Amino acid sequence: MGKNLMKRKEPLTDTQLLMTITIGIFLVMYLLAMIFLQGGFLHTQQIFDMLNDNASLIIVSCGLTIVMIGGGIDISVGAVTSLVVMSCVLYLNGGGNLFVSMLIAVAIGLCFGVGQGFLISYLEIQPFIVTLAGMFFARGMTTILSVNPQKAEHEGFTLLRDTKIEIPWLGYVAKNGNLVPARIELGVVVAFICIILIFVMLKYNRMGRNFYAIGGNQQSALMLGINVKRTRFMSYVLSGLLSGLSGYVFMMHTGAGNATNAAGMEMNAIASSIIGGTLLTGGVGNVIGTLFGTLTLTTIKKIVVSSGFNDPWWQSITTGGMLCFFILLQSVVLGRRSRKKK
Repeated sequence: MGKNLMKRKEPLTDTQLLMTITIGIFLVMYLLAMIFLQGGFLHTQQIFDMLNDNASLIIVSCGLTIVMIGGGIDISVGAVTSLVVMSCVLYLNGGGNLFVSMLIAVAIGLCFGVGQGFLISYLEIQPFIVTLAGMFFARGMTTILSVNPQKAEHEGFTLLRDTKIEIPWLGYVAKNGNLVPARIELGVVVAFICIILIFVMLKYNRMGRNFYAIGGNQQSALMLGINVKRTRFMSYVLSGLLSGLSGYVFMMHTGAGNATNAAGMEMNAIASSIIGGTLLTGGVGNVIGTLFGTLTLTTIKKIVVSSGFNDPWWQSITTGGMLCFFILLQSVVLGRRSRKKK
């Protein structure tokens, strides 16, 4: 007919909407910190430091996001990370091979992922109970390996740990007039590779779409011919794999193993996922949102410290308050959207 028909704009999905809100809140929060607190917030290195310090948390949060999208939960991830760190440090200090230490980290994570996934998916035991047992087991095994802190002395690992990517044009001029280039650790590169791969899997791969399906409505997923048990099992396998990888990245950042390593990481990972727009009920979530959820969580902690509240309980209070705020925000936004659709 010669007329250009206007394409109807597709509305944002729940996942995209919650992710957009998280990114917006993070940008506003960081901008306000730059205006009123200034200090390190004015330097690009502040963002890179946040990424360097939280690369392992980002990786483990991505694994937890996959599990939560499928309607599950995994509270063993922090303990598995700790076990991986201690195991690899002791192996390297005993004259082990660097490449084999990486395989050990992956193998430990996979063992926990496969074991817990089997109990949850095929024996239908409650995820919270299974992963709670996994958390206690991993913590106990870490203590058995060594009660005392262990520093990695392996020459090859030390070289890997100290390797950093420098970006001069994103640096800043120090008070003495010297240019300080921006530095990124290799763990951040690993974290972003994981984010990209998981994002592509969740958006374009059949298994990724199945995670959303079983998390949204298990009965509907069964009617569509989706193997719910196998899909749920794979979510825990991926979570375990990423926990193992997170442990090695954590070790690359700290260079040491300790029985209390990664204490509370599972709670921070859950908080990062929720703040990033992942629903505990399943079916909604995105690893890009999880990345910004981690950055938002870290930013609020840095704002609290920069404001003069150095006591650790203030960070816990603000984290709890932020988590409640985002849960309430999700409930209000999705509730209003549901009513509009009706």
